[in-house]
Amino acid sequence: MRISVLGAGSWGTALAIILQFNGHDVTLWEHKLLYARTLKKTRLNKIYLPEVKIPNEINITHSLKDASTNQHMIILAIPSQFIRSVLEELKKFNLNDATLVSVAKGIEEETLFTVSQIIRDVLPDISPGNIGVLSGPSHAEEVAKKIPTAVVSASSDEETAKQIQAAFMTSYFRVYYSTDILGVELGGALKNVIAIGAGISDGAKFGDNTKAAIMTRGIAEISRLGIAMGARPETFSGLSGVGDLIVTCMSRHSRNRYVGEQIGSGKKLKAILKSMQMVAEGVTTSKSAHQLARKYDILTPIIDAVYNSLFFDKDPVKETYELMSRDMKSEH
Repeated sequence: MRISVLGAGSWGTALAIILQFNGHDVTLWEHKLLYARTLKKTRLNKIYLPEVKIPNEINITHSLKDASTNQHMIILAIPSQFIRSVLEELKKFNLNDATLVSVAKGIEEETLFTVSQIIRDVLPDISPGNIGVLSGPSHAEEVAKKIPTAVVSASSDEETAKQIQAAFMTSYFRVYYSTDILGVELGGALKNVIAIGAGISDGAKFGDNTKAAIMTRGIAEISRLGIAMGARPETFSGLSGVGDLIVTCMSRHSRNRYVGEQIGSGKKLKAILKSMQMVAEGVTTSKSAHQLARKYDILTPIIDAVYNSLFFDKDPVKETYELMSRDMKSEH
């Protein structure tokens, strides 16, 4: 197939390499003109994915029109807060019957939309069956090195989910499929908020017990909120739920865990974000998650504690002990 990847960050680059490995005609779009030229000349993504060679067969472009017209599939590897603006540009071009696949893991701040919902909002003429997502426990740094990884493709249309599955499946990148697109998106987005909480625990020098509690009770909050929004319960025990939660809370590659670790050690959010080159989706998503929990009247104490620590300078250690001293409850 002809497949374009919009976004030449670490994840977009890693996915473009997988797709080319599978024999597809791949175009990689970079929105900064000078960096697009650098990528094309050096075949190295030194900022986002160093030491990984970009195959010469991958076409690198700064032209969104060239990257989005006459394609069978368009991969949206753009942070969720910027996807709407890119989609507004895509409206100018003839996308024909291209399948749009989001690989972002966030919730839009103003609308509280997942990415598939943003796509439907901006491009209402695109059939829901031509919209999909790819999510799961998958750090770009490891995928680019062909380390065995398992993820899940999802669409409201089963055949589309299977099409995405077939496009990406390799001997080292295993893809399962699902028709619970909302659950897959929510699992991928909300786990970033819990990962910040796990990082706060690390930064505050709490132990493994604390981190395990945050992760376990965190997936309970994700499930409660997701089910209230219409997702399937079993999705959150799968790759895009507990699987992605584990890798994001535990890994040194996790940008969200890193943000939390810095907060837990006493640093301020503005300074942390200023020092980072990549986007930590969980920061903005914590606002959206907090609002969604209020909208659906769902109890989310860990999400709320992360939100308070990030945006109201609440003492993360004090917030943790306040979580511990809440009223006694049944686990389920």
